[in-house]
Amino acid sequence: MDFKEICYIVKDAIEDKKGEKIRILDLKGISSLADGFVIASGNNVNQLRAIADNVEEKLAKRNIYIHHREGYQTGEWILLDFGGVIVHLFNKEKREFYDLDRIWSDAKEIV
Repeated sequence: MDFKEICYIVKDAIEDKKGEKIRILDLKGISSLADGFVIASGNNVNQLRAIADNVEEKLAKRNIYIHHREGYQTGEWILLDFGGVIVHLFNKEKREFYDLDRIWSDAKEIV
């Protein structure tokens, strides 16, 4: 499965839990970190954790397992690393503060 297919599964999982401002960024050729980022926002800690859990569950059903997770306990910025795809789940304040959307503005957005 290519990274775009994984990103679309992640997007659907985020939408299932009412995540907001979802962006999929193609990082191929501009970063060695990953092939793609999925960035989304949630309204509170519980929602962000529910989104993270749903993403992990949906991908595990496709035999795609998480390599690393950060921030789940605090729930302000949850990072889910699936190798070629990294998922960033933010509360609104942290998303504005870290502004990954601007930092990675040279990445092509996948619709």
